[in-house]
Amino acid sequence: MTGNRFTDYVPGSEGQGSAFDNLLKVFLQLLTISSGDVSEALSWLSQIDAKYSITDNQYGIGDFIRDLKEKNYIEEDENDKTVFHITAKSEQSIRKQSLEEIFGKLKKSSRGNHRTAFTGQGDEQTSDRREFYFGDTLEQIDITDSIRNAQINHGIDDFKLTEDDLEIDEKDFKAITSTVLMIDISHSMILYGEDRITPAKKVAMALSELITTKYPKDTLDIIVFGNDAWPIEIKDLPYLQVGPFHTNTVAGIDLAMDILRRRKTSNKQIFMITDGKPTCLKEGARYYKNSFGLDRKIMNRTLDQAAKCRKAGISITTFMIAKDAYLQQFVREFTKTNNGRAFYSSLNGLGDYIFEDYIRNRRKRLR
Repeated sequence: MTGNRFTDYVPGSEGQGSAFDNLLKVFLQLLTISSGDVSEALSWLSQIDAKYSITDNQYGIGDFIRDLKEKNYIEEDENDKTVFHITAKSEQSIRKQSLEEIFGKLKKSSRGNHRTAFTGQGDEQTSDRREFYFGDTLEQIDITDSIRNAQINHGIDDFKLTEDDLEIDEKDFKAITSTVLMIDISHSMILYGEDRITPAKKVAMALSELITTKYPKDTLDIIVFGNDAWPIEIKDLPYLQVGPFHTNTVAGIDLAMDILRRRKTSNKQIFMITDGKPTCLKEGARYYKNSFGLDRKIMNRTLDQAAKCRKAGISITTFMIAKDAYLQQFVREFTKTNNGRAFYSSLNGLGDYIFEDYIRNRRKRLR
């Protein structure tokens, strides 16, 4: 006979994992910060251990490194056996950890996409009911409620099921969404002693894992922008670094629009993570740069891009991780031109904002 088994409660034991698993969580975080540099991450891990004693006499850092190799999280360089690289397994583990960290309350659901406000012969069942209309399918009929209606309307002695008795399960359409995530990698993302690129990378990795696991019909493209803009693969995210760049927002939006033009979906959107103002344009083979204040020439070109996106039906959501009043004023003007959205987020709240905005996108343009 199966029953309940009771044991003594040990405080904190419910969340404990193995020594390897506990160290792995820290190690993956350090890999994200070090942009995939295994040696640097292990050096930081050793420093943390020296200060906080996260290992013991039974399991040390050397044991952890051995297990990392045996479990295929890291591999030796072919030319230098003292140098390690992370594997595809580590890359995926970092993305999964980012998803759990940022979107921890997300529950697994069946394969599908974003719900919309439109109802009809859709994909996702709701709690709403309505009468039968010509064209509804047999699968939409709620048999139990329809028989109950027939019994109430006609009685047992003259029982019959008519069209007026039928009750329909209402369903929502689901929208397939194409998203381009733009990440600012200009030098300002690490200025003033504040690491802004690591939270941006975590959000990008979490969003990519969310889409590939929960919304596999959606598409996500990731581009980075500095003096220029270029696409990167999801597997490249852990290695992403800030460069000695200015901020060419025009180039980023132009590339994002080019990508979205090739997507055969009705819903197209751009998420842009940035902490600074546009400071760069490319004119032919040369760059026009100005980091002092808001340059009118750069601002107007950037606003023109926002207007083009609006005309093409592409919404831009800007996640601004800077508090300067004059920059926020520009973002408001940019958002108004695009008819998009803007969030002024702290680094800790960045993932929450993007999660909410992505999940709540339930619009669908029927063409």
